[in-house]
Amino acid sequence: MAQEIRTINLVAPAFMGINTEDSPIAQDTSFAEIAENAVIDKRGRIAARKGYEVITTGKSVLGSEKIRAIKQFQESDGTYTIFSVGNNEIMTGTTTLNEETPDSYTISADNWKIVDFNDNVYFFQDGHEPLVYNNSTEGVIKMSAVTTNTTPVANIPFGHEVIGAYGRLWTAKKGDQTVYWSDLLIGNNWDGGTSGSLNLTKVWPDGYDEVVGLAAHNGLLIIFGQHSIVVYQGAESPATMVLADTVAGVGCVDRDTIQHTGTDVLFLSHNGLRSFGRTIQEKSMPVRALSNTITKDIIQEIQNESSFFRSVYSPEEGFYLISFVGRATTYCFDLRVPLQDGSFRVTKWPSSVFTAYERLEDGTLYIGSDQGISTYSGYQDNGESYRFRYYSPSLTFGDASKLKFIKKIRPTIIGASNTNTFIKYSYDFSDSYRNVTYTTPDTTPVAEFNVDEFNIGKFSKGVKPIVQKALNATGSGSTVVVGVEADINGFEFSLQEINILALVGKTL
Repeated sequence: MAQEIRTINLVAPAFMGINTEDSPIAQDTSFAEIAENAVIDKRGRIAARKGYEVITTGKSVLGSEKIRAIKQFQESDGTYTIFSVGNNEIMTGTTTLNEETPDSYTISADNWKIVDFNDNVYFFQDGHEPLVYNNSTEGVIKMSAVTTNTTPVANIPFGHEVIGAYGRLWTAKKGDQTVYWSDLLIGNNWDGGTSGSLNLTKVWPDGYDEVVGLAAHNGLLIIFGQHSIVVYQGAESPATMVLADTVAGVGCVDRDTIQHTGTDVLFLSHNGLRSFGRTIQEKSMPVRALSNTITKDIIQEIQNESSFFRSVYSPEEGFYLISFVGRATTYCFDLRVPLQDGSFRVTKWPSSVFTAYERLEDGTLYIGSDQGISTYSGYQDNGESYRFRYYSPSLTFGDASKLKFIKKIRPTIIGASNTNTFIKYSYDFSDSYRNVTYTTPDTTPVAEFNVDEFNIGKFSKGVKPIVQKALNATGSGSTVVVGVEADINGFEFSLQEINILALVGKTL
């Protein structure tokens, strides 16, 4: 009797991102067991992430240390200044990093929070007097040295967190339960005018807690504790604001995981990425879980993180990045199309060197590292290739009890040119993969007759090559895992589809 031939088409593989929570044999084939150095592109395909291009050439002031924070500031004349911190220094510039640390000011750590407010830039860090930059001083100075300052140094809060919202600066000290706000439009006045403070000792829903981070949203002041959250309404007039809501049992891991998306606030809790989702009436802010497909992985990353966190939201790229710097790992959450349970689709970027982020006004994404400042662009990591990896869940072809003999695997790849590609497959949950290697054709657009008229190759604009290649496979088993790896080295790479042809044999 002839054996039955089955085909399985993985259309838009990994469209739903990584899933390490459900049983691999029961997963939707649109999930991925592994999706590394990848994003979900605008067409719903798994694709290689962009690389980073280092633009810093002079970094003697940084030495061998890492950029820990980046901030863009628009001057009054419309020009921009880029601030960064690292190696216990305040710096400006991108191609060359210039020292801006005030004289006779000692910096002992680089955990600065930098905000711009009312034509000034403010630098806050636990145990350090805040620093200020504005157009008139043409330099970074201590807050107590500001000409208009009337607050004694002893009354200036040396906060670890600061935000600018509702016409004021808001700050909190590390390990404290008090939130302070400045005078209206005067970020250096903390003991006069309409400045004030709020003690949360009797407000926390779970008893003792301490302020980790702050956010402003829809007229509300959101105060993140380690294990709970408090929300105040009417923050435009802080002296009369009232308690609007509390959330028990959910806190924030770190202030640098908090990001605004325009319509929501994202943050990392101790059991995954969460958000304040708004109701239609805008009267409450229920908390939603957004990382249900990798909950255990995220918890493990948090528990093992020994350094610090960094995050960024990019509307241009449609993602939220969260970096576990000590773990050299970044998770990329796609915000375009959530899953049915509201979770975001997620991919993983291992061996990540990213230690700071800043989205510029024009949408450019700056990245900090020990190499200085880079842009998120191109398809190389500072001139070097990087490895894209995708692996499917376990595939049963509709019947896990029958033996399968894989005969052909045909991936459809978009945009690759002269790319080393590796098709891998294994049977029955084995970690020993069979490997078929090939290099995609050189599909660099060439102008008609090899002549580039007006520097534009005819028919080349906007065309991305499609590469299809049927590869022979061997072996047998009841379940199959198929993987695609590629060395990304200057060209886009995305997976449109994978077709698998197999003979289905006897019942095991």
